[in-house]
Amino acid sequence: MNEPKFAVDSPYLTSFGGKFRIRDAPTLIVDKKRDKLQREQQLASLVAELSELQHVLYADNRYSLLLIFQAMDAAGKDSTIRAVLSGVDPAGCNVHAFKRPSDEELEHDFLWRTSCRLPARGQIGVFNRSYYEEVLVTRVNPALLAAQHLPHATALPKLWKQRYRSIRDHEQHLACSGTIVLKFWLNVSKEEQRQRFLSRLVQPEKNWKFEAGDLGAREHWDEYSQAYEDAINATSRKWAPWYAIPADSKSAMRLAVAEIIVKTLKSLDLRYPVSTPEQIASFDAMKRKLGA
Repeated sequence: MNEPKFAVDSPYLTSFGGKFRIRDAPTLIVDKKRDKLQREQQLASLVAELSELQHVLYADNRYSLLLIFQAMDAAGKDSTIRAVLSGVDPAGCNVHAFKRPSDEELEHDFLWRTSCRLPARGQIGVFNRSYYEEVLVTRVNPALLAAQHLPHATALPKLWKQRYRSIRDHEQHLACSGTIVLKFWLNVSKEEQRQRFLSRLVQPEKNWKFEAGDLGAREHWDEYSQAYEDAINATSRKWAPWYAIPADSKSAMRLAVAEIIVKTLKSLDLRYPVSTPEQIASFDAMKRKLGA
């Protein structure tokens, strides 16, 4: 079977050979050519371009686009989604934030709750967190598995490998069916996260963003880092690539994400439908009825 290929060239594209290492991944984009204002101006240009590409995506009606955002707390997922997709027609885009599973969701397999939210053809879907939580949060906190009522007792290393395989198969199926899956891991440094947490505590208008549980996850930083590294290596494929985006500079991060999305859509053979000769002939009669 010919495998679809949706990965585009980027300095942040992760390896497909399982060689990605978090310790080698930068957390800061050093942009000597542009200052923050210039990056914001270029982002605005890309947002406008993405808006036009979305119209063609919708009219073409062969592909859908699924954007998955994963990160440690305070990396900037929400603000990046908001900034990059600010020009997109809301009728053609749906954003879903996946938090703690509900009782109903726990009664299904771990891919069920996200499968119900996949974008239709011509649409853009955004997952703020996703099924990857089941090989990230659940891996760091395996006690969560008790609520999933799994029928077989499986050694944890084997269970994670089974889930990686399920994810790969799921994403390959989506790609073969016309859903382009782009996965962004926003790589924030531990020090930058600390500064952002402090900002949330010090500034009253940001207090609502802080949750005590965020500090608990921070205490398991190394475990989460290993879980991310293993998940990326196990599931980054040409049909569903991972991009490790440095997140310490929000303006540079947003620009990098927008560039990848626009470049991906431009790489497709998207086009507006062409009217048939019969349709064109009927247009003259319709124009006459309209008094043209």
